[in-house]
Amino acid sequence: MSDLVRIELEPLGETIHVERGTALQSVLPAYGVEFPCGGRGRCAGCRVKSTGGFLGASDDQAEVLTRDELAEGWRLACRCTVEGDVTLDIGQWETVVLADHSSFEFTPRSGAGIAVDLGTTTVAAQLLDLRFGRVLAVRTAVNPQTAHGSDVMSRIQVALGGGGRAKLVEDIRSWMGDFLMKLLESATLQDTRVDTVVIVGNTVMHHLFCGIDLEPLSRWPFETEQGGPHRFRARDLGWRIDGDPAVRFLPCLGGFVGSDVLCGVLATGMHRSDTPIILVDLGTNGEIIIGNRKRLICASTAAGPAFEGGGITMGMRATTGAISEVRAEGGRLRCRVVGDVAPRGICGSGLVDAVAAGLDLGLIQPSGRLANAGRPIELAPPVTLVQRDIRQLQMAKAAIAAAMRILRQRFGDEAWQTVPVYLAGAFGNYVNRASARRIGLIDCPDEKIRPAGNTALLGAKMALFVGGPGRDDFGEVRDRVEHVRLGCDPAFQKTYVDELAFPE
Repeated sequence: MSDLVRIELEPLGETIHVERGTALQSVLPAYGVEFPCGGRGRCAGCRVKSTGGFLGASDDQAEVLTRDELAEGWRLACRCTVEGDVTLDIGQWETVVLADHSSFEFTPRSGAGIAVDLGTTTVAAQLLDLRFGRVLAVRTAVNPQTAHGSDVMSRIQVALGGGGRAKLVEDIRSWMGDFLMKLLESATLQDTRVDTVVIVGNTVMHHLFCGIDLEPLSRWPFETEQGGPHRFRARDLGWRIDGDPAVRFLPCLGGFVGSDVLCGVLATGMHRSDTPIILVDLGTNGEIIIGNRKRLICASTAAGPAFEGGGITMGMRATTGAISEVRAEGGRLRCRVVGDVAPRGICGSGLVDAVAAGLDLGLIQPSGRLANAGRPIELAPPVTLVQRDIRQLQMAKAAIAAAMRILRQRFGDEAWQTVPVYLAGAFGNYVNRASARRIGLIDCPDEKIRPAGNTALLGAKMALFVGGPGRDDFGEVRDRVEHVRLGCDPAFQKTYVDELAFPE
């Protein structure tokens, strides 16, 4: 009997060969499958469907999956090993990563550079010709650390375990080197060499790449030494890039506010604006910064995974089969499904729409309780919303809304209804502005809410033209930033509770 077995991944059309007895958790992260609870078998977030061959189900899977789901072939990937050839449907994990194609002002210089947005879930990189600011190649992928959990706190827990931090640091640096080599292989540089790599990310990704102790971020007040930019040479990281380019990971702003937000400031021009601008990065860890050329004030808040479809009974990414839009029409709910196929779940933008429409139709009360004796809301068979789903969205939107209110109050007396609000990231790019207002997530006129795209990657590209040996990266901007610890603000908890209810 051969020691190798075949795994076919549909609809990706990928076939991989692994040793018999290999755990799926060790191979599927590279193809987008996430393990939200870190492989503890608690959340069903890593479930995949066996459509051919045999994939056994351990007894503990019956505690998470229903009898019907098991009969249909659904399995918890974190609890499975492959003992024979198998075909897996992982369509719910097809990944669309937001890149950036914005134009921006720059001072031309020689050479080429690489900008990298190292996110908790996804990674995006672009290769630029620095003479013309032209993008030569783009590459995106799922962060392989998703095998250890979908949120930053899961990564911190792993890092604090015996030898965990060293392994996570080694793994992400090694993976990044291979990732960038594939980026370079996809482009023709002619006689131009890469001389600079700029990486940005949230605080946990920053610390895991740079090898900084994460223990202070595991406990209140969730602060750590930020320091200046961390600089390496490619060879010191084990990367085989011609010319041994300098590698700079831009500095964080404080607490859980990382260099991705610093790049958001650069991308929006907030630091040069005479009037205030608000930037909100909506994700599991919501980050907000308000400011102008005189003052910048920022904070982070644990919003939870609802905006990304996580923690929702039938939640999924915004990919084929996801309900991405819901509207009230003729007293009924009308849904749009990505790919115009049968619905399989609902993503973050669809969830916000569904709750907004449910409020308008009286299916959901302002308190968040379901009407009709708490019966689930039927969207499009078999997708429904249950009371727990509404609660998850309430907590997420309350955390963001409360943080924004606190920062506005601290910043001072402004006509906030006239201040633009930029929404960064994939969710912010696709969420319906009217729905965001209807549920109380954003409190300003629709025309002032502006999708900003991937501001982290745009700012990283801008940083390729700034800084260098002996020069600090955006120190003047960072000196103006005031980081607010919301957990230390006596008004935050009350404000959060006030924001839980939906607007009348």
